[in-house]
Amino acid sequence: MNVSTRGRRLRSRAATAVFVCAITLLPGPSYATPGTPDPRDDQSIEDIHHELTGLYRQAEVATEAYDAADVKAAAQAKRLASLHQDLARTEDRLADLHDLAGAAARTQYRGGNLDSTGIQLLLGDHPEHALDDAAQARQALRSLVTVSESRQRARAELSRQTDAAAVRLRELKKARADQADAKRKIEKRIAEAERIEAGLKKEQTRKLAQLEKKEAQAATSKWAGLSSGGGTSTGTGSDGGTPQASGAAAKAVDFALAQIGKPYVWGAVGPSSYDCSGLTSTAWAAAGHPIPRTSQAQWQGLTRVALASVQPGDLIIYYDATHVGMYIGGGRIVHAPRPGRTVTIAPAASMPILGVVRPGV
Repeated sequence: MNVSTRGRRLRSRAATAVFVCAITLLPGPSYATPGTPDPRDDQSIEDIHHELTGLYRQAEVATEAYDAADVKAAAQAKRLASLHQDLARTEDRLADLHDLAGAAARTQYRGGNLDSTGIQLLLGDHPEHALDDAAQARQALRSLVTVSESRQRARAELSRQTDAAAVRLRELKKARADQADAKRKIEKRIAEAERIEAGLKKEQTRKLAQLEKKEAQAATSKWAGLSSGGGTSTGTGSDGGTPQASGAAAKAVDFALAQIGKPYVWGAVGPSSYDCSGLTSTAWAAAGHPIPRTSQAQWQGLTRVALASVQPGDLIIYYDATHVGMYIGGGRIVHAPRPGRTVTIAPAASMPILGVVRPGV
């Protein structure tokens, strides 16, 4: 390989390294430190509960945005890495074509002027070689033209791949910026909620727990009316027992139930902690049926079924598709509720239901 070819390859490698460095130097997640307590002596327990619920809801909405940006960033990084490989192969091909073009040009030069063939036949010392020399020269010329055309195509492909890589890099940076913005919102809302909780007196904490228990009991009673359709109630079988999951659904339910007690951590997909969609997506992946990562993607991408037809293993989507839990029968779900809580079983009607989706079909 000559010096100029080696230089071109080194410059191309350096350009590729810029793309790679741009990926690796993008910021990752970090965690906020808790602030000072924020007492709420002048508020009723209902108002405190409403405020905390609102803050944690905002944090969960931001968590879903973070998760979606994370999925998008991972996909863009994968595509960018593939483009880097394509670029490297095209760079090598272009360098090889450059060397081949030089060899073809030298061969043509040695073959002489094609118009002198007749003169060589008449006056040359070895006229029997004249036709061979002419044929070689013509072949060298054809090879030179072919190599030149190949080089042009390779340059065009290299330019296209470079432009595509630049686009992917911009998309990746945008996804990472969206992640960072969502992360700031999550940490801010969680910090605000934790300051409120830290400032509560023991009596306030006790009353807050009582209020949440009362709401859970009301949600349990509400389920029968929500899940009925045409006079048939789901959540309990016709004999009054809880319907049993089977197949992949049973595996997903068993996996999710085995995570009970593990903490909610935003952006987590296990094995030691989960957020809401991290739990459901990991459970179904463990059952052999990978599903989308976020609750919004699960709502958009999975088969929707009527609430009256809900079965164990189905996913109940809440609010505006920013929370999800797995139905386990008996009017209950297993879910990762919010920061500060652990994976638990809760009434299926404890939150506003958007709809039901069924993985694995």
